[in-house]
Amino acid sequence: MFDFSHHAPYPSQRSATFSTTGMVAASQPQAAQAGREMLARGGNAVDAAIATAAALTVTEPTANGIGGDAFALVWVPEGSTGRLHGLNASGAAPAALSLEAVRAAGHESMPLYGWTPVTVPGAPGAWAELARRFGRLPLSASLAPAIRLAREGFPLSPMVAEMWARAERKFRPLLDDQATRGWFDCFTPGGRAPKAGEIYRNEAQAKTLESIAASGAESFYRGELAERIDAFARATDGYLRGSDLAAFAPEWVEPVGVDYRGHKIWEIPPNGQGMIALMALRIIDGFAERPAREDLTLLHRQIEALKLAYADGFAHIADPRDMRVAVEALLSEEYALERRALIQDQAIDPTPGEPRAGGTVYLATADREGMMVSFIQSNYHGFGSGVVVPGTGIALHNRGHGFVLDPNHPNALAPGKKPFHTIIPGFITRGDQAFGPFGVMGGFMQPQGHMQVAMNLIDFRLNPQAALDAPRWQWLGGKRVAIEHGYPRHLLRELQACGHQIESAFDSTSFGRGQVILRDPVTGVLCGGTEPRTDASIAVV
Repeated sequence: MFDFSHHAPYPSQRSATFSTTGMVAASQPQAAQAGREMLARGGNAVDAAIATAAALTVTEPTANGIGGDAFALVWVPEGSTGRLHGLNASGAAPAALSLEAVRAAGHESMPLYGWTPVTVPGAPGAWAELARRFGRLPLSASLAPAIRLAREGFPLSPMVAEMWARAERKFRPLLDDQATRGWFDCFTPGGRAPKAGEIYRNEAQAKTLESIAASGAESFYRGELAERIDAFARATDGYLRGSDLAAFAPEWVEPVGVDYRGHKIWEIPPNGQGMIALMALRIIDGFAERPAREDLTLLHRQIEALKLAYADGFAHIADPRDMRVAVEALLSEEYALERRALIQDQAIDPTPGEPRAGGTVYLATADREGMMVSFIQSNYHGFGSGVVVPGTGIALHNRGHGFVLDPNHPNALAPGKKPFHTIIPGFITRGDQAFGPFGVMGGFMQPQGHMQVAMNLIDFRLNPQAALDAPRWQWLGGKRVAIEHGYPRHLLRELQACGHQIESAFDSTSFGRGQVILRDPVTGVLCGGTEPRTDASIAVV
């Protein structure tokens, strides 16, 4: 039995939440309640995850949308144990989008806004595929709360309102062409971003969700919505076509994992960056001694391990069809030993090794039967590309920004290829039992958050809420490290003496936002934690 009473040696923002009958942890209260509604109606954790995810596209468009991608890890009980399933619902580059086309348009790197970084969205396909394979309720039932929120409106929460206002200020001078002007029509009713507490409605999005619900997402990929996306792209010099959408299908994949301190940490395999968290934990696991959480030795090793893992991730992770190094080689003990030996007393500038060749929302759900879901979806950078298909509420993501334009790199842009992906759901098992879903959203903070939260849970036995409340650090490149307020000042001075370039940070918005649900395998009690750095909530049945 796991002792959920452990807490951090600093004030927590809230207490851990407990339940035996079901739980939903999400970054928006209305979305968490949408998931809870499914559990109360007899749905399972998958139905709850779909409802929460769809509701988040309405209540937190600053980070995700119908036009984004998604990934999921689903624990399905089987007898006395169970099995973990992985879903990759990331889309590929359009057939018309090539290195030559991007360079001909005058770009030396992938742009962030407009049609160029738009790849095929996978989120609607993820919802439909999860419902088909593991759901207990029809997709129409799971999307009903999101449709209601979009049509009837909802009051903006404070953090979403702040991010919305930031996006408007950024977009005003940038989104001035025919393809992106529609963003203002959709997301600035009355000529400005809505404020905290104001009601926001999006009837166009409600109708789009109804179409997806009624057709099992077919309308988005091979029907009326696909035709509208295609027509708008053609009219505004976009690359995306109906044939690109029709070619999309979510992929069931085998999760990849590493042993860590008697547990196993699981991630989605490439094209996602979850491998970076696994490589870093593999390096840390090889150190026999276990310093205290706020010990210089531990923090220095964490930072250095993460830097080395990122160097390898940026060099080697891509669409798996184009990777030149096998996943097994990157995660091997032999390679971890080689990388671990590079960690000495002083900070280093990381470089990739040579193993043998071979805007995001996160949510977690669990039901009374033991099914658990780790789900993440994103428009990549805030609202995404700025391209909003008129009359649909579909804000298209800019995930193609993750490609590079070096033709010799494994992550080079190519038609029909998936880019390096930042969004990653995590899961922990112990033996043959589920321990639970966890995740930390936030661009390149995600593997860093995964490593830190997993170590808080396992090494320091913090309960889920305390593990999320704990202050975090973020590697910024080279020897630069941002340290969140809450770490003792003497530790910052000691890190500087080791060669780290420390930047104290009092704005916590860049340190990721996470959710955790753990399950006691003996009692079945669920213990959940939710992110204190945003407007997050846990709903229980």
